[in-house]
Amino acid sequence: MSLLATEILTPRYELAWYPWAVQYFFMIAISYSALMLSLPGLVFRSERFMPLARLALLVAVTCTLVGPVALLADLHQPARFWHFYANPAPWSWMSIGAFLLPPYVVLTILYGYFAWRPALKARGAEGQDWDAKLARLLCLGNWQTPRLAVIVFGVLAALFACGIMVYTGAEIAILASRPLWNTHWLPVMFVLTGLIAASGLVMLLNRLMAGANSDVYRQGLRVILVAILAAAVVAATWFIQGITGYSPSVQAALESVRHNPDWTAIAVWALSAGVLLFLATVAMLRAPGWQRWAWLLGLLAIHMGWAFRWLVLMEVQTVAKNTAGYYHLAVEAGSYGLLGIIGTFGLWLAVLLIIDILVPWRDVNNARSATY
Repeated sequence: MSLLATEILTPRYELAWYPWAVQYFFMIAISYSALMLSLPGLVFRSERFMPLARLALLVAVTCTLVGPVALLADLHQPARFWHFYANPAPWSWMSIGAFLLPPYVVLTILYGYFAWRPALKARGAEGQDWDAKLARLLCLGNWQTPRLAVIVFGVLAALFACGIMVYTGAEIAILASRPLWNTHWLPVMFVLTGLIAASGLVMLLNRLMAGANSDVYRQGLRVILVAILAAAVVAATWFIQGITGYSPSVQAALESVRHNPDWTAIAVWALSAGVLLFLATVAMLRAPGWQRWAWLLGLLAIHMGWAFRWLVLMEVQTVAKNTAGYYHLAVEAGSYGLLGIIGTFGLWLAVLLIIDILVPWRDVNNARSATY
């Protein structure tokens, strides 16, 4: 009897998702989360939420403008985006997202425009300086801003935002070939970590651009506290489903990374960051004097939102699908790596500064009562 050794070779697969995708999922999550944070003040006219709403709308509009740019870049051939519309596939979450995203972008921009227009009109009436002339040009006439437009476009944008929440999570969670992706809890975690990151960014901009309003800090911290507690419940439920065998997919996911020291370090980091964020949030809510440092906590919240997407979209791809072991992930310096990451944040900063120069977004509350 002879013994034969059979060597099995597996091909080297390219990454399905690149850092551009991380940037898109991060930006669009902040966009829809910030949009939701703006609704109490701008749509439901709650005066105590107006300072938070002003900043949240600024964050929502800027991230909405930049997010799709990163998505187009991740298509590798951006000009082929029209294929989604020429060849619709209703059974594909990615195809569904292609039809949800453009209306969401347009509605969010219109929501921002009508919310900002009274302040633009007030600035346009101030004189003949270049900014007043530009404000009059952006107003597109001297007509009164209908209050109903803010409500209608805000509500419609929120409805499409719910669709964005579902599709961005479902298009990954549906992939059974990756147990670490294949869980119905993934879309929920995307939403919760997006809400954490959006609240953190609002608190950071509150310190840098809005005079460190204490109400914004307090409300942002409360949102983070609720979201981090909900995320902890989701993570614990996912883990329990795996160790008890209730979910074979989660069980396979845990088994695929059980003996990997890198994934152990990731788990320790995630738990430590979550606990630190929770304890610091509780401490600042109980001691209002500490809230002047809430913007630093905002940086940690932003980091958690981005790092979760990097872990899900990039690190999971290092787990071999067809063989045992792990692949090495090296982030290149070019446009598909580090330069793309920095460039996306740079583009967002540029959009933020342009809007800050051209739009008197800080005066929304003061101008609306006189011009609606």
